[in-house]
Amino acid sequence: MKLLKDFKDFAVKGNMIDMAVGIIIGASFNAIVNVLVKNIILPPLSLLSDGISFGEKKIVLREASSTAAQVSIDYGLLIETVLDFLIVGFTIFIVVKFINKLKNQANDLEDQSVPTPVDIELLSKIKDLLEAQNEALIKK
Repeated sequence: MKLLKDFKDFAVKGNMIDMAVGIIIGASFNAIVNVLVKNIILPPLSLLSDGISFGEKKIVLREASSTAAQVSIDYGLLIETVLDFLIVGFTIFIVVKFINKLKNQANDLEDQSVPTPVDIELLSKIKDLLEAQNEALIKK
């Protein structure tokens, strides 16, 4: 019974929910990136290589026969996967950079265009009071 209560506490705290939301969004984002790479980016690149699809590029080590399957190195799939990785990495970089910019604006006490979060205001007031208290103690 305690194990069930501990699991409920863990799930309700948000750790599990945040993780689940991240995984779901990541899977959806992966589908978007796959379509972007395979249907938007690779076709123009294929035109540059005389219309050959990158997914079909491979080095055949052994041709298929009636008794054995074809053996090949599919380097075109590697190119597609590397493009997927670069697009995902660049997109995540841009999103994190944007979020950090917003966070820095919110934490900047001198910037009046963004309201200062309450916890930062309270910490600033506590810091000012402690400095005033230290100055008063030093003067005694």
